[in-house]
Amino acid sequence: QRIKIINIIFQRNKLLIFLFTRFVQIDASVLFLVLVMSASSHDSMPPPSGQAPEDSWGLNYVSGNLFSCPEDDALAHCISEDCRMGAGIAVMFKRQFKGVDELKEQKKLTGECAVLKRDRRFIYYLITKKKASQKPTYDSLMRSLEDMKSHCVGNGVTRIAMPRIGCGLDRLEWSRVSEILEQVFKRTNISVTVYSLPEKAETTAMKENMRR
Repeated sequence: QRIKIINIIFQRNKLLIFLFTRFVQIDASVLFLVLVMSASSHDSMPPPSGQAPEDSWGLNYVSGNLFSCPEDDALAHCISEDCRMGAGIAVMFKRQFKGVDELKEQKKLTGECAVLKRDRRFIYYLITKKKASQKPTYDSLMRSLEDMKSHCVGNGVTRIAMPRIGCGLDRLEWSRVSEILEQVFKRTNISVTVYSLPEKAETTAMKENMRR
């Protein structure tokens, strides 16, 4: 890796080395050493203020009930602007945390994120589409995640639990959704844990909640 860096420095600075040695009369080996040291110190510099190292975030997977996560973990899922939450895991969020009127009062639009505070945790509602009957896009999902990230960073949230957002009824592909999660959170210290139930257990849980 060090040899590769030195080769890159030499290729990029051949003209600079020539000019300095020709007109400033500085020894070429001394100038080259200065360039190498400068590049090395730049590579070891910490990220800008407010950013975390790229490898400090995490995407973890758990097989189990989302609502069994630690009580101080934030929760997140996707809804529409009309806040209907009449199908899928959204029904369980509505039943457990209520607050539909509170969400509507925030008047969040597609690509934004509504928030409820319940005890020690925040509940994030990613607004990914205008109406419940519509489907989200990868762009609207990313924008709503960016909005959620801003709230997390501003409020010291470092752990979020969520289902496989945008998938299932919303028909997005998890392989692309997981890439978006990495793109959004990789420069933070936020850990995302994705919960999923075996398909049969998930279907049973949904039916039970619909009956209540």
